[in-house]
Amino acid sequence: MVQKLFLALIVLVMGFDRPAEAHDIYSRLTDTWGNSCCNDTDCRPAPYRITPAGVRMLVDGDWIEVPGHTIQYRALLGDTGESGGGHWCGRAYQKVDDSIFHVTQCAVLPPSTAALFSSPLGFGN
Repeated sequence: MVQKLFLALIVLVMGFDRPAEAHDIYSRLTDTWGNSCCNDTDCRPAPYRITPAGVRMLVDGDWIEVPGHTIQYRALLGDTGESGGGHWCGRAYQKVDDSIFHVTQCAVLPPSTAALFSSPLGFGN
């Protein structure tokens, strides 16, 4: 019985990424100016939508507009796929009226989505 509990504990612990390890997939990301995209905890997986108006990502429960110059089309080694390959790096600020304002440092979308912006539909053009 003790052996089964020990084995179950090992499996459970191995299933959780420690925050530093989970964040390592972002450690080499840089923005268009060569600055680091992340500051220890400000990158995370984020579902995304591509619309005729541009890209929106779900951050802190809100769909936010993502500036085109912040988007990188690449796969991240270690991506768990929980957001379909979308990742958001940035900061959230609280305004005087208690609403939250998000500033995007970098956004990562799967390479396959880049083709959508050069499609005959004209997204992004």
